[in-house]
Amino acid sequence: MLQPYSSSALSRVVKTPKIYFRDTGLACYLTRWLTADALKCSAVAGNMFETFMVSEILKSYSNEGMDYKFSIYYYRGRDKSAAAENEIDLIIEENGVLYPVEIKMSANPKAVMGAANPVLDKIKEKQRGLGVILCLIDKKTYLRENLVALPITYI
Repeated sequence: MLQPYSSSALSRVVKTPKIYFRDTGLACYLTRWLTADALKCSAVAGNMFETFMVSEILKSYSNEGMDYKFSIYYYRGRDKSAAAENEIDLIIEENGVLYPVEIKMSANPKAVMGAANPVLDKIKEKQRGLGVILCLIDKKTYLRENLVALPITYI
């Protein structure tokens, strides 16, 4: 379970935990996506990719003997000015800095994929760090001064 990031500055935040299946192989088997090609071409490919990436990040914390429950969150909410919900797949908090992470099953990341990141600027007691788009790109690429696309091998 991944807890939502909440702050009094984010008044319209969804406060329900997000559940990820830690074993994507078992999840695919149970949902009858039995081959990699079938899954890759399916409507759930992006969701399964996100699940796998989140699981690997959480496992890396566990392997280091760290408890991720107090430093990794997600964000979903609606600003008064926004027409749709904003979502940030992961927020990694470290030393008062919030690092937004988007996970995309794309080899062609765009800066717009980090469009929800500025919502973290509303939290006055925290600073927003470098945003990351974790994707299928082959090398580290800066999309903006405060947003970088990283290959999944960086995990």
